[in-house]
Amino acid sequence: MGELQFISVSDYKAKSGKTMDIQLSYQLFGIALGKAPVVLINHALTGNSNVAGLDGWWNEVVGPGKTIDTNNYTVLSFNIPGNGYDGVPNNLIVDYKSLVASDVANVFATALQLLGVKKLFAVIGGSVGGGLAWELAALKPNFIEHLIPIAADWKSTDWIIANCHIQDRILNHSSAPLEDARMHAMTLYRTPESLSSKFDRTLENQSCYAVESWLNHHGKILADRFQLSAYKMMNQILKTIDITAGGNNFESIIDKLTSNVHIVTVDSDLFFKSSENWETYVNSKIIKDNVNIYEIQSVHGHDAFLMEYAQLNEILKSIFQHSKVLKNPAQIASLSRS
Repeated sequence: MGELQFISVSDYKAKSGKTMDIQLSYQLFGIALGKAPVVLINHALTGNSNVAGLDGWWNEVVGPGKTIDTNNYTVLSFNIPGNGYDGVPNNLIVDYKSLVASDVANVFATALQLLGVKKLFAVIGGSVGGGLAWELAALKPNFIEHLIPIAADWKSTDWIIANCHIQDRILNHSSAPLEDARMHAMTLYRTPESLSSKFDRTLENQSCYAVESWLNHHGKILADRFQLSAYKMMNQILKTIDITAGGNNFESIIDKLTSNVHIVTVDSDLFFKSSENWETYVNSKIIKDNVNIYEIQSVHGHDAFLMEYAQLNEILKSIFQHSKVLKNPAQIASLSRS
C-alpha cells in the first residue's frame, strides 16, 4: 500500500469554461479499499499524497497504531491537480487560472465515485486542504460523516486573497520566484513571537542574521523539490476557496450539511485567523448542533498544525479513537462502497 496510482477524470468542464482531461494521482494506506471506513486526507500547499510511512509528511498522525490508525481505516489522499508530485509533465497545468477550489472538489468527488466510494468516514486537511474539505462537504452534503478542517476556513478572506495576489506577483516577476515566494510565505505561516523565540536576533555570521539564513534555506529546499507551475496552481486554489461561490449562502449550506463538523483552529494563526474560525463556529452552531471547535495553543502560528502534534493528536483522538470502528462487513460496505 502507498504506491502512487492514477485515475482518469475525462472531459471535466471547469468553472472557467475550459474542458480538460485530468489524470488524478493518489495513494492508499492501511486496509484495502472497500474493507474499512475511508478517511480522505487533503494535503496543504506544498504537500502531496504521501501522508504516511517513513517519508510521510503526516506520519506523526497517520499510521499503524497512530491516531488515524491504518489498522482500522482506509486512508486515501489525492494529489491536487497540477501539484507536480506524480512527475508526469503532461499533468502540470500551465493555465493555472483555469481551475478554482470548487473545481478540485468536483474532481475529487468524481474520482471517489469512480473508485466506488459511497461514503467517507472523515475528510481532513490542513490549510488549503481544509478549505477543500469544506468545498467537498458543500458539494456533497450527505457524503461525509466527519468534516475536519484544520487551520482553514470555508472561504479565502480578503487578507488571504491579498497575500495570494502578492505571491502571484512574485511567482510571475521575480528572478528567483520559488525562493522569493516561499520566503514571503514563511513569514505568514509563522508569527513574530515564533521567530523571536527561535532566533532572538542571533547572527549567523557577520553579514547575515540567523532568521535570514533560515528563510534562504526554506526558499532553496522548496525550489529544489517543487516546480514553478505547481506553486502557481496551488496559490490559485488557496485564493479561490469559497463554498458560497455557487450562489447559496453559508447558512443554507450548513443547514443541508449532515456531517459532524470539527473545526480545528490555531490561536496565533495569522493566515486563517482564529477569530474567523470562531465566527464560522458560532454561525454554524446556531443552525446545527453537531458542530465543534478546538483550538491549538501555540506561538508558532499557521504552521502549528505541522508542529504541535501532541495537541493535534489529542484533538483527533476524540474523533478517531473514540468512534466505534466497524468490523461487521455489511456495516463497512454501507460506509464505503455499497
